[in-house]
Amino acid sequence: MSRRAYRILPTDSTTFHPRLVGRRGAVAANSYFSANAGIEVLRAGGNAVDAAVAATLVEGVVNPQMHTLGGECPILVRPSGEARVVALDGNTAAPARATAEAFRARGLTDVPDTGILAAGVPAALHALVTALRRWGSMPFREVVAPALDLAKNGFPASEGLVRQHRYGLAALGERFLRDWPASAALYCPGGRVPEPGEILRNPALARVLEHLAAAKDPIAAFYRGEIAEEIAKFSRERDGFLAREDLAAFETRIEPPVSLRFGDTELFKTGFWSQGPAELQTLAILRQFDLKAIGFGTADYCHLLVEAMKLAYADREQYYGDPAHVRVPAEALLSPAYAKARAALIDMRRASRELRPGDPWRGAALLPESEKLVPKDWGAGTVHVDAVDAQGNLASFTPSGGWIASSEVIPSLGFALSVRMMTFYLEPARHPNVVAPGKRPRTTLTPSLAFRDGRPWMAFGTMGGDNQGQWLLQFFLCRAVFGMTIPQAIEAPRLSSEHTPGFFAPHAAQPNRVRIEPRFGEAVIEELRRRGHDVEVAPDWSEGFVSAAEWDAERGRVEAGCDPRGAKSECFPSFANVF
Repeated sequence: MSRRAYRILPTDSTTFHPRLVGRRGAVAANSYFSANAGIEVLRAGGNAVDAAVAATLVEGVVNPQMHTLGGECPILVRPSGEARVVALDGNTAAPARATAEAFRARGLTDVPDTGILAAGVPAALHALVTALRRWGSMPFREVVAPALDLAKNGFPASEGLVRQHRYGLAALGERFLRDWPASAALYCPGGRVPEPGEILRNPALARVLEHLAAAKDPIAAFYRGEIAEEIAKFSRERDGFLAREDLAAFETRIEPPVSLRFGDTELFKTGFWSQGPAELQTLAILRQFDLKAIGFGTADYCHLLVEAMKLAYADREQYYGDPAHVRVPAEALLSPAYAKARAALIDMRRASRELRPGDPWRGAALLPESEKLVPKDWGAGTVHVDAVDAQGNLASFTPSGGWIASSEVIPSLGFALSVRMMTFYLEPARHPNVVAPGKRPRTTLTPSLAFRDGRPWMAFGTMGGDNQGQWLLQFFLCRAVFGMTIPQAIEAPRLSSEHTPGFFAPHAAQPNRVRIEPRFGEAVIEELRRRGHDVEVAPDWSEGFVSAAEWDAERGRVEAGCDPRGAKSECFPSFANVF
């Protein structure tokens, strides 16, 4: 069936990807190597957490433009046999010397988006090992084996690694050769950009993984041993803030998730240090409307979705931050009364051009103008891994950071450091996301888990910066409200709003801008314009990259799905496998 013939109705059974249904385990990821690594671990007797850790470690080898061991990995886990979900704050932390004053003393008005000054503590390894110890069933040396093999013996350079927009080697090769020789040595062998499919090796990273595999305590080996010293030395030589003491002090926080009941489902997200709760706020607003009666893909549906997201994401800008450093009105932001008050602000006839945070402290729909935090500029890459198993373990991992486009590879270690600190503000001082020692920056990374009828149901996620939450919300609505299958919900057309200031410096926004895939239809697009939206028709199959894995205990089966958009647009392929 051609793309033009694709219908968006939930009754349409024709999709690019078929339903992938198995009995014992399912994995969805961004590389076929990582999806296969997860399945290999499941076949060897591991559980979903083991599989997700193995897949994530592989992603850090084969997709270094999207994630490496120097990055982060927020995690949600539903342990088998338990009626709970656990969140792991696998987010970086600012070094002890990283203060707003220290940045301004260097003549900066924003945290840079590249280089050593934006580097926080690498958090991914700590989060992965913590999850493995608590809920996995295999030792680290076994789950790291697929990644170690690829780093040591080689992996084919993917189309995405070579050609992905400004993060691919075709765009980075000249800079590497000129400025970052360690990066060039790994990814531009012989002084040239490799062809897709050319075999690349990372011997330094292989040595790191071998060291960690042999260690009695991989966390101690990484954060308090020779690896930590190499990271600290690299930072010192480039006049960065990150020091060995910062690595030694780092811990993965294990905490309850944030959740919201929506009909017969419950959606779980990581805390207010991420953008995940904004999805829940949007759902709380949408509960005030009859979405089934409005209908998927109609002009009313698209308009309502955008206006609800604007309100929720305005609160994200105003209130979200590291709860260990700032007071977040978490309970009030998700309260039914507050959602009802916010929903009343939506005019179904006209789009709002304003950034309208509410006042949850006082239970009011709008915050007084004098208290708004208005950015001065009102105007990369990630991967995701889902795994489920027949015992009902569900795992949703969103690794990111340590991008080779933004930070030079550490020669002795074979990976780059995260620059996630770029999401911090330097002013105003009362902003919830202003930089401070030990503080975790707000992150776009937002894994998802959902229950249905009180039982574990689905793990899902995506890459995509600020758009992650918006795309995941639409996928969830397609499943929870409109009854679509996983591939139907993934492949249904999507949109995104660029109305709210972005996470990444310089925190720009485009008020009232909506990007929309053309499969919604010309009549819907023109009606949105008539209502005042600044509509940009995106290339088809570009608003996406969602993956998902589902556990169906009643039928004794598992299912996985991935997004065809990646292969069709920006070299962000995704893959799923079941057995």
